Amino acid sequence: MASLARLPCRTSMKRNLTVSSRRFLQNEAQSSRLASHLGGPRVNYESLVENTVYKISNAINRKSRITTDTIHSIVRDYKRVKDMTKALNAKRSLRAQNSTTMKRLAAEKNKEAMAPLVEEAKQLKVDITAMESELFPLEESLLARALLIPNDTHPDAPLGPESAARVVSTHGPEPLPASPLRDHLTIAQTLKFIDFESGANVVGASWGYLKQEVALLELALVNFSFAMAVKHGYTPVLTPDVVQADVARRCGFQPRDPKVKGAKPDMYHLDSSHTPGDAVHDLVLAATAEIPIAGMLGNRLFPEKRLPLKYVAFGHAFRPEAGARGADTRGLYRVHQFSKVELFSVTTAEASEALMEEMKALQISIFEALGLTFRVLDMPTEELGANAYRKYDIEAWMPGRGSWGEISSLSNCTDYQSRRLWLKYQHKEHQNLYAHTLNGTAAAIPRLIVALIENGAQFDENDCVTHINLPDVLKPYWLEANPGERDLIRWV
Repeated sequence: MASLARLPCRTSMKRNLTVSSRRFLQNEAQSSRLASHLGGPRVNYESLVENTVYKISNAINRKSRITTDTIHSIVRDYKRVKDMTKALNAKRSLRAQNSTTMKRLAAEKNKEAMAPLVEEAKQLKVDITAMESELFPLEESLLARALLIPNDTHPDAPLGPESAARVVSTHGPEPLPASPLRDHLTIAQTLKFIDFESGANVVGASWGYLKQEVALLELALVNFSFAMAVKHGYTPVLTPDVVQADVARRCGFQPRDPKVKGAKPDMYHLDSSHTPGDAVHDLVLAATAEIPIAGMLGNRLFPEKRLPLKYVAFGHAFRPEAGARGADTRGLYRVHQFSKVELFSVTTAEASEALMEEMKALQISIFEALGLTFRVLDMPTEELGANAYRKYDIEAWMPGRGSWGEISSLSNCTDYQSRRLWLKYQHKEHQNLYAHTLNGTAAAIPRLIVALIENGAQFDENDCVTHINLPDVLKPYWLEANPGERDLIRWV
């Protein structure tokens, strides 16, 4: 079935699909083009056929957009493709035998014996062309649908919506009482840390400028988290902020083109004049550095002794959906662009769960060093992205918001991404195997700024903010700007 596995993700055939699935696939087809250096995504169809009931219940538990009927259609059409491929290969074998015989007879100048073989060759060509014209669109449609099936789910993951998340551990000092005085946006505007008005004028709502001490705080947080990761063996990388849409899709993101009718964009598309379907120029702004790091490792085969691979990457994250969730749109909590330090690891199937716990321990050490009050959550099925087998979220207490706010996440994607990206390792005893990939946030900068300002703000007897206490682990990474002009930072 090599020809099936290497096909690009396009949808020219929409058999056995519900109306909603057809519309989704039509939208996806607009930007679903192969990245130039990668083969077609791989899907484990055998596992799907053998575990159809589980795949259906898993999709339901995760509130996936793929329907039960579509999964049944995938299983049915996979069997059809296998039968059709077998018949096509038999015809191709006959054509090869026919060609070999005709070459021999031509050498012998036996025109009489060649005559029926010429007619047979013509008919074989007609038959093969007809079979290919039926098989290839079915293969493409099959692959497009199969790529919508979410990853399997860890058996310990809680079942249900976000409210079903299980608290794994809590860390840090006792939480401060909730208070509107500690609202980070009010404090930042008072101290001229943030300028959203200029951001709105230059770009639009939910875009802003970080200024003065908060600009320096961003740089300090980036360098501190980078240093922590490098100390733990992570290779530093600065990634492009632009990626091909196909690479994003292979990582589990679905960059839908906003120009397609009915599509809601979840990534920013770069609109430039180019030939439609030109993969190299079908570009989007990366939602996370995870995507360019994963793409960097695509179409690679690593010796097992080199695993695990560990990278810490800095990049800007772009999120069009920011500003769409009520109170969460206030200030820096949910913005269209933010700086992010990302952890990305590659390992074997046997080692991925242990590596996930190791990565979680690193994240905890970063946030403990920052003096935050935070908790680790094992996220339930409905909160798992398409690529995540298991996901931990870390939430910090933000007294100005009066609630916990997510500052980090960590996902084990098993072989979901590696199958789509052709990322393998050489196993000592078996054939080359698909690696497991994991990604986690070392520092989502604006969220950390929110938590540090709201917890570190100090007030006088008139409830006016006087200064901000910041953890002294950031002091080595701090740049003094206009010393003596403003005295707003205290190191604790």
